Amino acid sequence: MTDSRPVRIGLQLQPQHADYADIRRTVAAAEEAGVDVVFNWDHFFPLYGEPDGKHFECWTMLGAWAEATSRVEIGALVTCNSYRNPELLADMARTVDHISGGRLILGIGSGWFQRDYDSYGYEFGTAGGRLNDLAAALPRIRDRWSKLNPAPTRDIPILIGGGGEKKTLRYTAEHAGIWHGFGDVDTVTRKSGILDGHCRDIGRDPAEIERSVGVEGAPEDDGAALYDAGVRLFTVGQDGQGGYDLSRLKDWIVWRDERNG
Repeated sequence: MTDSRPVRIGLQLQPQHADYADIRRTVAAAEEAGVDVVFNWDHFFPLYGEPDGKHFECWTMLGAWAEATSRVEIGALVTCNSYRNPELLADMARTVDHISGGRLILGIGSGWFQRDYDSYGYEFGTAGGRLNDLAAALPRIRDRWSKLNPAPTRDIPILIGGGGEKKTLRYTAEHAGIWHGFGDVDTVTRKSGILDGHCRDIGRDPAEIERSVGVEGAPEDDGAALYDAGVRLFTVGQDGQGGYDLSRLKDWIVWRDERNG
């Protein structure tokens, strides 16, 4: 698949091990540095480091970011479908869409972190069951958007995160505008090809779906290879352990500008 989209750079500002004032300052600094998208994540406890360390909730934070920023797109990488009724999530997304002036991306996945489920009273079930719930939720979200007054300011982009070849990638072909994958270049290339196949099966142009990955190293490591694999959204992860450091993000922004010409 060829993709004529320009490169975009994202920051996943992980809301763990930091005070909110530090998170807020980092969002502002990232926007000033020129990042395209700022994501958080949808968990209730830190995923690494001190397991009972500082942590903040996802969607109330996105509402604050909608007011605190003016240019960047914002969203969760990714919302856990299990934690909110689909109609409620649709309404929350529509509201943040309006607060932000049309800058929300609805990132969503089936959920996986069992401690969240157990501590907050959600049924963990099975991976297959959670994927089936996601499949049922996606059309309900779109249907609710069609009924809300006022309607969303735009066709809110849906980002689906995950690499399951039979279900997740098929749901992505059916519902998403962005696919966020995981793994090395070979893995992303192979799964992107499977996504292309699901798109062809339903009569959708694979080029309609932007390919996104998280990047851990410097742009000179895998940037060119991932670009050649069709990736156009590259997201740097940062948490608050020791303070947020945007130097690697800024390197990716420079690379973006050089790549886009």
